[in-house]
Amino acid sequence: MSAKALSRRFVPFLCGAAVVTAADLPVREVTLYKHGVAHFQRAGELKPGDTIRLDFKPGDMNDVLKSLTITDRSGGKVNGVRYDSSDPLEKRLEEYPFQIAGQISLATFLDSVKGAEIEMKLAAQTVTGTVLSGRIVGGNDKEPAKEVVVLMLDSGELRTFDLGAASAIRLGDPKLQSQLKNYLGTLNQSRSRDRRSVYIDGTAAVAREVVAGYMTPAAVWKSSYRLIFNPQGEPVLEGWAIVDNTSGEDWNGVKLAVISGKPVSFISRLYEPRYVSRPVGELAENQAAAPLVYQGGFAEADSKVAAAPPPAVAALGRMASKDALAERELRDRPMNGRQMNEMVAVAPSSIAAAADTRQAGELFEYSFATPVTVKQGESAMIPFLQQKIGGRKLLVYQEGYGLNPRDAAELTNSSGKTLDGGPITVYDAGTYAGEALVETLPMGDKRLISYGVDLGTRVTTAFDSAQAIVREIHFRRGILTTKSAVAETKTYTIKNADAKAKTLIIEHLQRPGYKLIDLKPLETTADAYRFEVKLTASATDKFAVREERVFDQSTAVSSMTPDVLASYVQNKTLTDAARRQLEQIAAKKREVAANNGALQQADKDIDVLTQDQGRIRNNMESLNRVNGQQQQVQQYANQLATTETRLAAQRDRQAELRRMKNVLESELNNLMERIEF
Repeated sequence: MSAKALSRRFVPFLCGAAVVTAADLPVREVTLYKHGVAHFQRAGELKPGDTIRLDFKPGDMNDVLKSLTITDRSGGKVNGVRYDSSDPLEKRLEEYPFQIAGQISLATFLDSVKGAEIEMKLAAQTVTGTVLSGRIVGGNDKEPAKEVVVLMLDSGELRTFDLGAASAIRLGDPKLQSQLKNYLGTLNQSRSRDRRSVYIDGTAAVAREVVAGYMTPAAVWKSSYRLIFNPQGEPVLEGWAIVDNTSGEDWNGVKLAVISGKPVSFISRLYEPRYVSRPVGELAENQAAAPLVYQGGFAEADSKVAAAPPPAVAALGRMASKDALAERELRDRPMNGRQMNEMVAVAPSSIAAAADTRQAGELFEYSFATPVTVKQGESAMIPFLQQKIGGRKLLVYQEGYGLNPRDAAELTNSSGKTLDGGPITVYDAGTYAGEALVETLPMGDKRLISYGVDLGTRVTTAFDSAQAIVREIHFRRGILTTKSAVAETKTYTIKNADAKAKTLIIEHLQRPGYKLIDLKPLETTADAYRFEVKLTASATDKFAVREERVFDQSTAVSSMTPDVLASYVQNKTLTDAARRQLEQIAAKKREVAANNGALQQADKDIDVLTQDQGRIRNNMESLNRVNGQQQQVQQYANQLATTETRLAAQRDRQAELRRMKNVLESELNNLMERIEF
């Protein structure tokens, strides 16, 4: 029998079950954040016996289970919620006492519930019995196939019935029928794989107002601004919130709010069931004893057991913006009267930027007073700000920008609100002036933005360095430490070719180990000093930034020559006491040096005398082999005796100098250990 027939015959099984009503809980409020989530609030009436069903994407369930809150405005209590399991279909169906797979026939199903009591309607009679078996008979040339069931009637009689003749069949066991209904319901839910449902049951005796709030993943809201400079007065700043409805349903007249800030958010896997493999525990007496196998013995074990071995900004500045250059040329080009009359000045938009603002903890909230409607799959631009803001036009230069500084503005957030970060389109003198990006700007804070390149100003730099100067000298345990400073100057030469005065902000990059001399910056950033320079019209100005780097250098006095040490003695930074102490060390170093020089000379003299002795002995040996040279041999013998006497004296002097070397070095070491300044 086909699945359609099976479903048709199963309908009577389900007719007696209670029907659950799904109460409407529409979206009332939506709050969008900057880190990929949104908070939804739904509200509606829950009547006794009704069930609220909220449908979600499977990927949203982790966030829903982590954040769901339910409030009963009538003061009642919510006992809990139910939701669809995330187990695979096979996992959810394997616990049922029967399986309905593929094109299963009714006879096959009844055969799987042998022993169950059923009630069959056959024409005008109703038959009740216990299922003995179900099968398909026939199906050949002689007899067509038909489904039959064998029942044991209450009388004990066994009879076979043709299922094709039955108009209705009902399971007699309410529990088994409920299981069958749940089984079919699970199969039905499995067809909707893109949705998971959360159920809130109405158990109270009266109707009540229920509010459900939860977080789900959502598109990040964006902000964009228009900065409009007026000929007089402060500039006007417009702010627009761009929102995208990707929730899967329409937002009809919802209260919308957007949040500026970066709260922490993460995914915690709460939806998927977790299974833990548990160990099997058995008592020792319940386990069979295994045989032991002993190894043969060798020599006695050693008592000693062996231990186990244990800035992109510069690149961006070098990129010339063709659009900005063209815009500047167009702006500077003289216009005739007709062109000026035809030019339409850019004015603030005619918008109602009605957004209530408040500080929400560490975040800032814009809540729109007028209900918002955004259909599923659509987006909207909603104004949240239009007011004057503190600002002034100026130029900003950093060496990596190139030759020309940037057209810029210094914005002071005098709006009384936190301004979310985003792009800014700048309008000046009635026309488009450029674009900029701004980070989130808290109330009362200032920020620079740059939106163009000023071709009427050029900046060059020159660098100069001075010789290092010793500032301090310290001595301890034979180590001489000097603190020196080297001064460096960077000079900015600024050529203002325009016939108007300007204000230039120089961003001078900080360098590790360097500090400013005789200058105080306008402000300091994480990696730069900012100096404000007033530029004269059609003139060249110079601005010098002097810095110094202080560094320490340590040297062992034992490796210094007396002359080098004497140069430190002459340093004016030394106190008189320190100078006298250092002079003592220098004097002792000179004594050691003089003794070492004498010792080296003694070593050379001994080498010369030793070589002379060898030469004389060689001559005497040669003359002894020649007759009549006894007188000459005698003369060499006298020279040899004299050399030996001199050699003995030099060796005595060498020994004395070596002894003095040890004494002087010991005195020098003691002196260096004792002196400290």
